[in-house]
Amino acid sequence: MLTLDLARLEREGTLEFGGTIPPDATLWSGSDLSLRGPVTVSGTARFAGSGEVLVDARISGRLQQECRRCLSVVVTELELDRLLVFGDSEEIGDGGEIRPMGVEATELELGEAVREELILATDPFVLCSPDCLGLCPGCGIDQNRETCDCVLEERDPRWDALRALKSE
Repeated sequence: MLTLDLARLEREGTLEFGGTIPPDATLWSGSDLSLRGPVTVSGTARFAGSGEVLVDARISGRLQQECRRCLSVVVTELELDRLLVFGDSEEIGDGGEIRPMGVEATELELGEAVREELILATDPFVLCSPDCLGLCPGCGIDQNRETCDCVLEERDPRWDALRALKSE
């Protein structure tokens, strides 16, 4: 997938990389991400003084999601700039996690780190527009496209005491 040769990185000091991960790669299995095209990853890698590898990565891609109110399709563009730290421990460092890298590792696989960063950056509550009206709770039509004559039931009287507190 996306691997860095650690021997080459040690020889050159800094290594530029780039590549794409296809939307049907097994890496995305179980992530609930619906990708609209490949995910592009590029950046530079270098060794830190303590033997850790610092990867300055730019991750970009397009996601297909559903509006949380009306369930219409929303395509989201993601552009992420991340500093990924790989080392031989799993301790929490200053401002981020150190991802494990075997002591005897000859290559560094970036795929799983890219997957995690993409999942964490995805907005789970996306809207098609800020003023989306959503679906009618009575008949289920999309209120952005049609209007209905539904009359919603009366308020539940058990909540009147809380409503009174809110209006005070």
